[in-house]
Amino acid sequence: MARERATALLLDFDGVLRRWDPAVAAVVEREYDLSEGVLGEIAMQWGRLQPVLTGQVSHAEWMSSVADALTESVGSPERARAAVEQWQSYRGEVDQEVLAFVREVRAAGVRVGLATNATDLLDADLAALGLVGELDVVVNSSVIGVHKPAPEYFQAACEALATPPARVLFVDDEDWAVRGARSAGLSAHRWGGHADLRYLRAALDY
Repeated sequence: MARERATALLLDFDGVLRRWDPAVAAVVEREYDLSEGVLGEIAMQWGRLQPVLTGQVSHAEWMSSVADALTESVGSPERARAAVEQWQSYRGEVDQEVLAFVREVRAAGVRVGLATNATDLLDADLAALGLVGELDVVVNSSVIGVHKPAPEYFQAACEALATPPARVLFVDDEDWAVRGARSAGLSAHRWGGHADLRYLRAALDY
């Protein structure tokens, strides 16, 4: 049986609508004589990351734990905090072509939601990046207390969009998130870049 056509769009944030320039972290790591990639490696350790993504700790507390883990490598708590603050001052960049697509879709009457595993800094990031008002709903894992790819996350996202899962198209750059969305009954597409926009337009048929 053919799937129902999607009438709402759910987009991942990091890797789809927001891009990160890896050169920024690399500059900080060189300045503080850290090994390449160590800032991200420490921050993304699951035992450190999972609590902040589910709202159990704040973004500030998360970064404080990263600084603590760096202290021995950089020589002092003060230098560790300075390195983390310098790294975190960069909040990424909006993919303008994806944003133009979001505006186009919304102008055609399709509801668009942001579906992200994020911290309590998300609202500030959206404001800093000029994205306030650009989306119909924002589904932040740290607010709802559950993260992608849990079925409860996608259930909450569809409820926020006021659209049944079968009518929602989800776009993410991670396979595990795409698989989770499909298991929850959504249509899902693995983001590979701007060439995918043609497919997404066809899938939404607005």
